[in-house]
Amino acid sequence: MAGIFSLDWFVALGGILILDLILSGDNAILIALACKNLNAADRFKAMLIGCAGAIIIRVVFTVFATELLTVPYLQFIGGIALFYIALKLLLDDKAQHGKQASTTFLGAVKTIMVADFVMSLDNVLSMAGVANTVPDEKWSLILCGLLISMPIIIGGAQLLLLIMKRFPAIIYLGSGILAFTAAKMMLMDKALGIYLLLIGGWLEVIFVAVVAVLGIVKMKKRI
Repeated sequence: MAGIFSLDWFVALGGILILDLILSGDNAILIALACKNLNAADRFKAMLIGCAGAIIIRVVFTVFATELLTVPYLQFIGGIALFYIALKLLLDDKAQHGKQASTTFLGAVKTIMVADFVMSLDNVLSMAGVANTVPDEKWSLILCGLLISMPIIIGGAQLLLLIMKRFPAIIYLGSGILAFTAAKMMLMDKALGIYLLLIGGWLEVIFVAVVAVLGIVKMKKRI
């Protein structure tokens, strides 16, 4: 029977970390976009609080991971929600509204937690599957994996923020990636995905095209 810190435990933990890092690229983009309008003092706090809340959400999700696989319309609704968030992050501009810093801070935290909620299904199911290879230590594996990946995701988001500051066009690319992810989620829905698949890969194209058009319109307004 494999226990904590056994060879099997470390092998499973490595698998969880690799999966989480691969699947969390969108999360780093999301965090960077959500925090792009914050001042330097609030930015890291928003990332930390938002990611901490996201970890709690993922742990709760993991409890019901098996049941979530059978819930119809869940990923379809999640995809719509994520697409809305992608558009909101794209169009949100600090210069266009007079929100106070505290409101913007809370808005960034809320956006991180809500978006991670709708995006985390694939991550949770993947981690739960790997963790089940060492069933006696399932929870220690999941918690360790989440805690280790958290600073890596925050670091990635910080790097993306620096790039966005130097190259603002990256914001449009990030929103496009989130829109593409939203379309993929809808295509994977247990109830409606089979019908959406009839249009092939056009749903992803349509979602990304909407982001591209809005991005072009926004850039023209700034000129």
